[in-house]
Amino acid sequence: MSELEFNALQLDALKEVGNIGAGNAATALSQLLNTKVDMTVPSVNIIPFTEVFSKIGAEDLVVAVIVRVLGDIPGNILFVLEKEVAENIIEALTGSREDEFTEMGNSVLCEIGNIISGSYMNSIAKFTNLVITPSVPAVTYDMLGAILSTTFIESGQFDDSVLDVETKFLNGAGKLDVSGHFYYVPMPGSLEKILNTLGVM
Repeated sequence: MSELEFNALQLDALKEVGNIGAGNAATALSQLLNTKVDMTVPSVNIIPFTEVFSKIGAEDLVVAVIVRVLGDIPGNILFVLEKEVAENIIEALTGSREDEFTEMGNSVLCEIGNIISGSYMNSIAKFTNLVITPSVPAVTYDMLGAILSTTFIESGQFDDSVLDVETKFLNGAGKLDVSGHFYYVPMPGSLEKILNTLGVM
């Protein structure tokens, strides 16, 4: 299914799911950070896989949290952060600034990735009654093109269409900016299954 085959009703259904997922993520981040976290209204789009490169830049160094999705709609979640945003998150939760990511820093980023990916996947599961099981997150720091190549292109197990949820979370003081692109890269057939169970196929 190509990007052009998705209609307004289908996109609206995915945006509603994305809104609820983002709201759940903001609540969970509030508890983790022990401060109020606000969110912007997510921008939810279905884009061609190749557009992921152009949205961020294939040669840009990024921090990516990768979660494999198992169950009824297998695929991968890719949460992409700028390095400075990742450093701010680590500093907020540990009290120290890291130029090089330590085991503690990676653990913090995994937890953030776990919260955000879990919030979105739980939202989809609630709406669709599909069984969705996320794996333990992994953190990598590399050029986006290299991450996409090793994670997706070499395996060949991905659909042409990717669900892109772009949102921003800010704490009450406006100091901590947790913003990035959340990509659900489905295996062939998974995105259609979500839309089918939402009753908009």
